[in-house]
Amino acid sequence: MTPPAAPPAPGEATAYPSRPTYVQPLAETPVETTPRLVPVRTGPTLKAATAAVCAVLGLGLIGGAATGSWLTSDSTADPAASSAYTVGRGAWHSIPVDTLFPRTLKGDGAGPGGADRVWTRLAVAPDSGCAGALDPLLAKTLRPVGCARLLRATYTDATTSSVTTVGLVFTEADTEAMRALSTRFADQHLDARTDLMPRAYAVGGGPAAAFGDRQRASWTVHVLTEVPVVVFSVSGFADGRRTADPQPAGRAMAAGATTAAAQAGLGHEAKGVADRVERALRRNIADLTEKPE
Repeated sequence: MTPPAAPPAPGEATAYPSRPTYVQPLAETPVETTPRLVPVRTGPTLKAATAAVCAVLGLGLIGGAATGSWLTSDSTADPAASSAYTVGRGAWHSIPVDTLFPRTLKGDGAGPGGADRVWTRLAVAPDSGCAGALDPLLAKTLRPVGCARLLRATYTDATTSSVTTVGLVFTEADTEAMRALSTRFADQHLDARTDLMPRAYAVGGGPAAAFGDRQRASWTVHVLTEVPVVVFSVSGFADGRRTADPQPAGRAMAAGATTAAAQAGLGHEAKGVADRVERALRRNIADLTEKPE
């Protein structure tokens, strides 16, 4: 991707490098020849033969179209979906880091009781694979869609009392595989399992310096199907305290929830940061897939 618009803050990585784009040359067009026109006799026999030939050709075209539809996956059958998936796979290095992870996220109405929130980016992790950056069981769960690249950033709220790591897993899957994974997460409630919590990205010398596995308090994981990306986030206290009862964001945001994560609004933090990063990603991929009229 292109460099960030402004120099990175101390302790954060630079923008992810762009890769050269290869453009396949157009194939040469063979020279057309025009045969001499000769008189054609008309009559009942010729008309019948012509009709028979057309019928055979029509059946062949229909059969070929049907065969093509059987052999074509969902992502290629829909040109728009195919384009979004193609662009989405390369978005990690084609979209600027400050666009993927803005320096400031505004969460109007994203806090408990509809309170406004503002999050400030502390650092962006170097792009990597999923091994080591995700818990082994979560990495195994995402294995069917492949992990092309993982990007992460850590934010803090305006009071610097909470910290949140948000991540984007760019997969190698097609539409069918992403839909299957999304269905599995929904049917088996995988997004609520504590053993599938994403890992935090600690940032030295700031509010997230002690943000590790034991400090994780609330989280969310969302498998997208319009683009080949899995969005996740995990939040915790900025003072490094351990959380004995981490809770998924959905439950921590529920009315009457009494866990430490719920009372501190950490479910809202995880959900709010993830939602805004996801919206920005969708918007930018849509812009890149738009074709000029």
